[in-house]
Amino acid sequence: MANPLYDTLFAKHAGSDKPFLILADSQITYAEFLAMAAQTANALSQLGLAPGDRVAVQVVKSPQMLALYAACAQAGVIFLPLNTAYTANELAYFIENSGAKLVVCDGARLDEMQAIAAPLGATLRTLNADGTGSLSDLAAEQPTEFETVARDGEDLAAFLYTSGTTGRSKGAMLTQNNLLSNAQTLVKYWHFTGDDVLLHALPIFHTHGLFVATNIMLAVGGSMIFLPKFDLEAVIAHLPRATSMMGVPTFYTRLLGDGRFTGDLVSHFRLFISGSAPLLAETHVQFETRTGHRILERYGMTETNMNTSNPYKGDRRAGTVGLPLPDVELKITDPETGTTLPQGQIGIIEVRGPNVFKGYWQMPEKTAAELREDGFFITGDLAQMDADGYVTIVGRAKDLIISGGFNIYPKEIELVLDEQPGVLESAVIGVPHPDFGEGVVAVLVPQAGAELDLAAIETAAAQALAKFKLPKRYVVLGSLPRNTMGKVQKAALRSDYATSFSA
Repeated sequence: MANPLYDTLFAKHAGSDKPFLILADSQITYAEFLAMAAQTANALSQLGLAPGDRVAVQVVKSPQMLALYAACAQAGVIFLPLNTAYTANELAYFIENSGAKLVVCDGARLDEMQAIAAPLGATLRTLNADGTGSLSDLAAEQPTEFETVARDGEDLAAFLYTSGTTGRSKGAMLTQNNLLSNAQTLVKYWHFTGDDVLLHALPIFHTHGLFVATNIMLAVGGSMIFLPKFDLEAVIAHLPRATSMMGVPTFYTRLLGDGRFTGDLVSHFRLFISGSAPLLAETHVQFETRTGHRILERYGMTETNMNTSNPYKGDRRAGTVGLPLPDVELKITDPETGTTLPQGQIGIIEVRGPNVFKGYWQMPEKTAAELREDGFFITGDLAQMDADGYVTIVGRAKDLIISGGFNIYPKEIELVLDEQPGVLESAVIGVPHPDFGEGVVAVLVPQAGAELDLAAIETAAAQALAKFKLPKRYVVLGSLPRNTMGKVQKAALRSDYATSFSA
């Protein structure tokens, strides 16, 4: 193909009057969307962008932002979506590091962004939540046809920057083949067809909402109910029109907290998928009891898209992220030696396959440290694999606690704490300790209206866990700090409670 990503996901829908994006009070057909994308591709060309140039995009989710992604694919430009929560200082780093030639921001941030982009030699255009802005104005003047730029499957399609919790964020370089192979694998594994209507309430600056949800629906020619964000009222109103939904655990807990969310409301549904953060086993049980549907949990990363999934047909096991996907090799290795560990032992997940990224932009040392010469990527996630091949993640390597010379895996303690009366969820961290190196701190969030009996919780933990694993301090909070994708920010907790055991 002349341009595998654009031809496979977009071009095949040319002339189609089928709804692609279903909005609050209108819809956009595939043909209309492709015309919008072609106009945007022409606008990129007018702005002097050439194949391989980068476009940094920090805007609110909209059909026009999605059209910009399609336009970049068609023009051979590298798409760089950025979290809308990033500060000006963070954006300056991303723009400079990526060498972005064009920066697209919300009109409200124009002055602030001009001060950043101009010194770096980047052109600045705006795109607002309602689709207006200087980029849209330029696109509106352009033809609705654009000659697709020839690209190779190994050419870069996107940069996604890691969250940067352990240093400067790294730009993961994703090729056309990375994105296509994963979308095509997931279509088959999750049984998506053109008849599916996906309720899309995820952000599209992240792998989950863009390269999983959107690419899958493009691959099969399905429709998306395209919500700006997760809004409980809007989701409940639109659920009867959908057949499938992808979300983070918070989506499902919020739905369960509303009495209108019943089995009858989703009786026609085919599939609920959860990812980006661990789903509590209790949520699994409550959801199945309420709806008759068992949520399918999977596991992926910025650098790889999806690696594992519970099966569409078969045993979806709560607490696990399922089995390695077809064409993905997965092994559990010793963090120190890299040797493959026996089944059941905890170690680092390493993966290899066509989904694995090309490396980190302008960081050869980081690339060499995390991407082995044989193609295996060292994920940094700690897990174990059972006899049936199901993978259970126990935490990040950086979250491992070493206390008194013993390795402590926070997930093991969290599972015990989450079972205690009145506990909604927990987060276990390690902070400096004068005697043990690190001491265990347990942060607990109570269920609504519950008062926690910490003495009883300590007693229960002591009965279930070895003494060296026991928390030396308990903290009760109203909620855990999370990022936009629902992941608990343990680095923030470690910072907040770093002096827990200071003299």
